[in-house]
Amino acid sequence: MTAPTFADLGVPTPLVDVLASQGMTEAFPIQADTLADTLAGRDVLGRGKTGSGKTLAFSLPLVARLGAKTSTRRGRRPRALVLAPTRELANQIDAVIKPLAAAYGLTTTTVYGGVNQRRQVDALAAGVDILVACPGRLEDLISQGFASLDDIEITVLDEADHMADLGFLPGVTRLLTRTPAGGQRMLFSATLDNGVDKLVRKFLRNEVLHSVDEATSHVAAMTHHVFVAADATAKTALVRTLASGSSRRILFTRTKHQAKKLARTLTAAGIPSVDLHGNLSQPQRDRNLAAFSAGTARVLVATDVAARGVHVDDIALVVHVDPPVEHKAYLHRSGRTARAGSAGDVVTVMLPEQRRDTLDILRKAAISATPTPVTPASAEVTALVGEVAAYVTPAPVVAPQQRGGGSSQGANAQRKRAARGGAPAGSGRSGGRSDGAANGRRSGGRGAAPVGAGAAASTAGSRSGGHTGSRSSGSAAGARPSGIRVGDVVRGNGARSSRRAQG
Repeated sequence: MTAPTFADLGVPTPLVDVLASQGMTEAFPIQADTLADTLAGRDVLGRGKTGSGKTLAFSLPLVARLGAKTSTRRGRRPRALVLAPTRELANQIDAVIKPLAAAYGLTTTTVYGGVNQRRQVDALAAGVDILVACPGRLEDLISQGFASLDDIEITVLDEADHMADLGFLPGVTRLLTRTPAGGQRMLFSATLDNGVDKLVRKFLRNEVLHSVDEATSHVAAMTHHVFVAADATAKTALVRTLASGSSRRILFTRTKHQAKKLARTLTAAGIPSVDLHGNLSQPQRDRNLAAFSAGTARVLVATDVAARGVHVDDIALVVHVDPPVEHKAYLHRSGRTARAGSAGDVVTVMLPEQRRDTLDILRKAAISATPTPVTPASAEVTALVGEVAAYVTPAPVVAPQQRGGGSSQGANAQRKRAARGGAPAGSGRSGGRSDGAANGRRSGGRGAAPVGAGAAASTAGSRSGGHTGSRSSGSAAGARPSGIRVGDVVRGNGARSSRRAQG
């Protein structure tokens, strides 16, 4: 049976034209099932598997309904709200909505933590039609008076089950309470559990349920493999081989440290790789995702932070370097491949001692795959690797500039170089510093007395914990004592001096 076109489903012509320019004309099942109700303004509860097209399913009615109205855009008061659990997902949603919104002259912006809020505050103040936000930062901006949800006409909650897993439901509940009760609300997710039903009962009115898959459904075009490595050393070699193909692939680890270390190891082995995990700043995440999307890096090594919301076309292989802790994580990790009707492979690498836990996860995920002992040279492995990519010489690691390596001739720079023993000859200061003064500063300046040939002041009376300093016998008359900096307290002869070294 031929899939219906977007035009057949009542999508307005301006949006149909945008989709056609992106090569999309036929709707996926979750879109075909929900569009009639969502375009009519009904509250909808939609469940679809990862990669099924849920984002477009709510983006089209959201933009179409806003575009058909003549409401005036107002500063700090968006007209539509999309809540997402992660920064990556918020950016992905905004990327889908933005070209659709542009067809009607509508504006969008994103709000999430991990970055300076100034850009977000300015965008809201200028007025936006569609706000895509993570709950935490949005609540912060509302509490500061930078945003209001009083004018929200349409609210979308995406990946509601993941919101629940992350403990965001109390914040989501508070935000939904701030939106007008008469607005349209749409909730889309891969699963509908862990308290999501409470949101449905409280906020959706006469909702229509559309479910195109079971909660544990996986993509039919996805092929699952379980490879058994003999030991940790064999596993390392196997993972490196699986990463060596010429097509894009994502490798999942359990911890941030493992992701960072594996990305560096692969890059050093000539396989350009980037990492994605919670310890990265947002600019770092954006930079790494851009490199992966552009093909500069063929491998993305990620924790479960990338299991939702990261959509990059043509990912041929997903590798579970470490088996996930539960079956939903397995499905969402795996869902990075075989998206939008494409085929893909998923490999779980396990050690013999992980067999029981891994098979239990696969059983709960309704995945049938037989564990196969392999080596990097096994036919099953080489078939998945495909064409091996050419070796890429790693970029040289630039050592950080040593302190004091500058060439400034300013007075302060010269004083610092003099304190380190690098003053030029004839500068009017001694060519070095007293070892005791230097050691005193390095150890925090406590209890260290200047010793050496140039010391002129006795330290017998200096207090423990005080800064000590002396005038070098080699210093020119009137010059600052070697080892004393601007702002240092000068002490000597057992008494504290209130005078500070003068510049």
